Amino acid sequence: MTTSLAAKISRDYGTPALVIDMDRVERNIARIQKVCDDAGIANRPHIKTHKSPVIAKMQIEAGAKGITCQKLGEAEIMADAGIDDILISYNLLGDEKMARLGALQAKANVTVAADNSVVIGDLPKAAALAGRNLNVVVECDTGRKRAGVETPAEAIALAKEIAASKGLTFAGFMLYPTETGWPDAQKFFDEALAGVRALGLEPSIVSTGGTPNLRNVGSLKGATEHRFGTYIYNDRMQVAAGSATWDDCALNVYSTVVSRAGPERGILDAGSKTLTPDTGGLDGYGLILEHPEAKIARFAEEHGFLDLGRSNTRPNVGDVVRIVPNHVCVVVNMFDEVVMVRGDEIIGTLPIAARGKLR
Repeated sequence: MTTSLAAKISRDYGTPALVIDMDRVERNIARIQKVCDDAGIANRPHIKTHKSPVIAKMQIEAGAKGITCQKLGEAEIMADAGIDDILISYNLLGDEKMARLGALQAKANVTVAADNSVVIGDLPKAAALAGRNLNVVVECDTGRKRAGVETPAEAIALAKEIAASKGLTFAGFMLYPTETGWPDAQKFFDEALAGVRALGLEPSIVSTGGTPNLRNVGSLKGATEHRFGTYIYNDRMQVAAGSATWDDCALNVYSTVVSRAGPERGILDAGSKTLTPDTGGLDGYGLILEHPEAKIARFAEEHGFLDLGRSNTRPNVGDVVRIVPNHVCVVVNMFDEVVMVRGDEIIGTLPIAARGKLR
């Protein structure tokens, strides 16, 4: 980066600003698509990171088979942009969501996840509204203790329940193994697969997930696709996990140093409303590329508190710095748009169309 680019962004957009390097974005898309192609499985990227139909279409044009959304509101935005093959990897409940899901299913091919009978009991309402069957995958907990059934027997029972429900089609299984839990995930899946086959059912989708699982892609025998999300931009967490390098980090927060009240401290104009308080288990709240030894130690809402005690170089008031966030997904959700650059040139802005879709 040259000083001129920072000056242009500060002058034209102000700080804090979210900036993406489109050359790196395109490189990340190509890299992960090749990983999936080499493993012989489909790429179904998760849009929770970029929340942009424009970037989702770039991923599809590069070879992705469809997309993953975590919320119904995200899927609605993507479908309105013409994206047709959508997995919603989240339990959907209630009449309000069933009405929206039915409308969505009427205009796009949608698959939803479920891990309990209450969710499955609601889904036929959406299928009836759409006038066609709704594909449902069983979410399986393979070690993260988040959502998902905990035993193969539960997965088999839910598959049977889905298949017996009017308007629903059992489509398969969705898993998110831990980085070291793939052998256990294989045992879980093998038992569940044998059980559903004994019922005369056959999964068409076996979906694994996670950018941190980069090195494990294709390791689950029987997997048909993988859900990558954070790879599109990457962040400190992905670098720490070994699934990205600093050169793969395509998104920076540009922030101005607004105070240097002491020799070993300073204030950024990016606080918790910008970088978010998600540490991702790391020390500090982001890497300042120009001053990597500096620590973003704590936040107020609009203040980022710098600890410069370990820093060999120290910024001045008015300096614009670039920050690699700890967890890029939550940072993106705080902004209405990103500034796109190539090299030292600003090429435009991109709305974050699906930000703030909490339901």
